[in-house]
Amino acid sequence: MKLILAVLPPERLAPVERALAEVEVFRLTVTDVQGLELDTDGSPRLEPRVRLEIAVNEAFVEPTIGAIVRGAAGSAGHVLVLPLLEVVRVRTGERGPEAI
Repeated sequence: MKLILAVLPPERLAPVERALAEVEVFRLTVTDVQGLELDTDGSPRLEPRVRLEIAVNEAFVEPTIGAIVRGAAGSAGHVLVLPLLEVVRVRTGERGPEAI
C-alpha cells in the first residue's frame, strides 16, 4: 500500500480528477494549500495550490501517478509516493488493502 500526495495548481484539479476516474481511482482527499514559489527576481511568494491524498494498493501506484501527470501536464507541481503501513476503514473496521 502507498500514500500518493500531489500538489498542483487548483485549475488542474478537474483534469486530474477525470484522468484518475479513467484508471478507476475514485477515493481521494483534496485540501486547499499554499505553495512557496519564487518570483523572477528571486523573492518568495505564496501561490494557491491543491493537495491530493490518495491511498492505493500496489497495483494502482503507477496508473495513479500516470493519471496525475497526464491531468496536470504543463503545470507546476509534484507527486510524492510514501509507504503506507496500515489503513483502517472506520465504518466497517476493515484493515489493510481491503480498506482502500
